Amino acid sequence: MSDIKPQPGVMDIDLYVGGASSLAGQSNVLKLSSNENPFGPPEAAKEAIIRAARDVHRYPSTDHASLRTAIAEVWGLEAGQLIIGNGSGEILKLLAEAYAGPDDEVVFTEHGFSMYPIYAKSCGATPVVVPERDRVMDVDAILGACTARTRLVYIANPSNPTGTMIGTSDIARLADGLPRGALLVLDGAYAEFVDGYDGGAAMVAERDNIFMSRTFSKVYGLGGMRVGWGYGPQAIIDVLNRIRGPFNLSSVALAAAEAAVKDAGFLQRCMSENAKWRDWLAHALSEHGVPSDTSSANFLLARFASAEEAQACDGHLREQGIIVRQVAGYNLPNCLRITIGDEAACKRVAHAVGQFKATTGEVRHAAL
Repeated sequence: MSDIKPQPGVMDIDLYVGGASSLAGQSNVLKLSSNENPFGPPEAAKEAIIRAARDVHRYPSTDHASLRTAIAEVWGLEAGQLIIGNGSGEILKLLAEAYAGPDDEVVFTEHGFSMYPIYAKSCGATPVVVPERDRVMDVDAILGACTARTRLVYIANPSNPTGTMIGTSDIARLADGLPRGALLVLDGAYAEFVDGYDGGAAMVAERDNIFMSRTFSKVYGLGGMRVGWGYGPQAIIDVLNRIRGPFNLSSVALAAAEAAVKDAGFLQRCMSENAKWRDWLAHALSEHGVPSDTSSANFLLARFASAEEAQACDGHLREQGIIVRQVAGYNLPNCLRITIGDEAACKRVAHAVGQFKATTGEVRHAAL
């Protein structure tokens, strides 16, 4: 038996499983399992990718100055307080590596992003799971779970997979109530889908215990490029840059992200289309007897009467060539997460769910 062993906590980690992208025997597959932008990235980003490809024999920038400057100008931030990561996930992981370890605790809510406990366990910290109230984060419950050992509190706002969020006053109350030495991390992967929401940027400027992250994978349609960014107090940025890999992003990815963030028109169009068809699909599903909470993201959490019904509906959708996300792993076995697609995709989903509910209704009626 080898004496080579991983650090404590590593073997307790369950492997992350991404959204499926193909179905055996199906050609016209509609993938609505990973919250991707149905319109893809802006044309400017595609053109930047082609231009950047000419120089891939050169190492990329190590300070990401050009992209940081572009983000700062678009969102009104301080470029020196920005860090660029290989997706926002790298930044969230760096925070755990820098600030949490054995004997420390990392707090998150019961339906929070499934990577949070992985970040905690990978550095030997103890994950602390806090109940939510009707699939919405409960500030009092989070504060009640914090102790002198708490180092990080991760919250996704809007949250994945529920789509719900809390307001800025609740975020402020949470930050102000944390123990000294604890950092509130606002995971803003879906922040752009909320009109007028800055993801917590103003609070970062006012407090030294808030850090926010964003991604180019969702609204900007660059999931395959893996670009994210974080904004926080200068002292924390300085720490993260000490452990960040010097060439953590490719020159192609950096160029694509810079072009994308400068395209304000594209962002507004995607926000508008998402809001329009998110509301339409929520209403259509509700008409078929499938409710969902008000979503502030680019997906809906469709709720069914039971786990069995949710699984049966998922099976029916797959037969129709539609892939959505089962979320039993998020302690939501009676739900399916459905990405908001374009008009045709939303109508296809609504029709398929309507077929399923009609069929199951006929079966129940026949049984009676």
